[in-house]
Amino acid sequence: MSKLYILFEHAPGYALFRFREFEEIGMNIPQVEASVVDLSKFATVVKLVAFHPFQSGINALDNINSVSEGLFHDDLRTFLDTNLPKEKKRAKMILDVADSRVASSINELFSVTCRHTGVVPELLRGIRVHFPNLVKGLTDQNQSKPQLGLGHAYSRAKVKLNISIRSPCASGTEKSFTRELFRVYTPDFREWYGYHFPELIKIITDNYTYARAVHLIKNRKDFSIDRQEELEAITMDSGKTAAVFEAMKTTIGMDISPIDLINIESFANHVIHLFDYRKSLQEYLKSKMGQVAPNLAMLIGEQVGARLIAHADSLTNLAKYPAPTIQILGAEKALFRALKTKGNTPKYGLIYYSSYIGKANTQNKGRISRYLANKCAIASRIDCFSDIPTAVFGDHLKQQVSDRLTFYDNGELPPKNVDVMKITLEEAEVEREQILVKEKKTA
Repeated sequence: MSKLYILFEHAPGYALFRFREFEEIGMNIPQVEASVVDLSKFATVVKLVAFHPFQSGINALDNINSVSEGLFHDDLRTFLDTNLPKEKKRAKMILDVADSRVASSINELFSVTCRHTGVVPELLRGIRVHFPNLVKGLTDQNQSKPQLGLGHAYSRAKVKLNISIRSPCASGTEKSFTRELFRVYTPDFREWYGYHFPELIKIITDNYTYARAVHLIKNRKDFSIDRQEELEAITMDSGKTAAVFEAMKTTIGMDISPIDLINIESFANHVIHLFDYRKSLQEYLKSKMGQVAPNLAMLIGEQVGARLIAHADSLTNLAKYPAPTIQILGAEKALFRALKTKGNTPKYGLIYYSSYIGKANTQNKGRISRYLANKCAIASRIDCFSDIPTAVFGDHLKQQVSDRLTFYDNGELPPKNVDVMKITLEEAEVEREQILVKEKKTA
């Protein structure tokens, strides 16, 4: 008959229990739920084998982080190696654990059969509920303090780790919002008011300026030359303002009814509000990218950088990607279609929207995209793994890409990468010291 053990990870430390199988375990889950709630019954089948308390709060956080990520901490390895049966007897035992990844690690390291499904969650729940009664010298008060401290530390670390989530969210919102604004609202608005004053569309091409001008002009017949300064404050161009008044005299537009004018004015207000919101969203994205990935934002721009992070799901994932993957990130469909049809693979994905690709000649677009992807990989890794990230590296990497474009155009050799990085490291160290001094003053 197999010996049954169960591993329980708790805020105070690791605990290993041995339990004998009782009737309800072989039955359905509701009966097991009722059995584990009763302490008198549960205590007769569960016996503490060993308990390893964590040495400090930092040690507890380190262990729990490893468990949550499915990693095998050295403390847990030592604990199990010391308290599990000897190697010859392990073939006849079963160890229940909470996480499938931890189960696979234990199985691989100790050659022990592990379970994590079925009634295991209910047994762990019973141990969690009755833990102070199963471990001598432990009370509810003694276990609540480590739980509270570890909970705050773990949550704080997770929130800090996931700061880059905000940038992909803002990037996705800004992208879909811009698409909706320019593909739906603006064309419809221009077409509607174009029936009344079609010449204005050609004079004022900017969508935001056009909406503000329409909101000011309203009915062209009621708009007098006395308000020329108001219109010029919107267009910021005296020539365009004069052209608008000239077009009013010879326009072929139809008259507009009062009810249509009310709706157009309301539509203009809505479009203006959408443009203002888009601008504030872009400023928010710029601010967050400056905190999350300053070097990547400096190198390739806030919007393209945020799209790369969003496509990779996080800055950490992006930092793990090699340069060729970053180069075609966003063009996966085209890549697999090319591989399937044995055609030419795409040269670039999302990095196509950077200004460097547009500046390069046709024959150099592939070369500069590879070089840019390489620099993006470096910038993302610096942003992800730096304790005090600064934009110094991004500034120099950006200059390197510009120098490479110049080299492709006229053959002018750029500075060596070793020399550039030496200067960059010196500047970065100076800036880090300045940041630390500021933090000490504000503390």
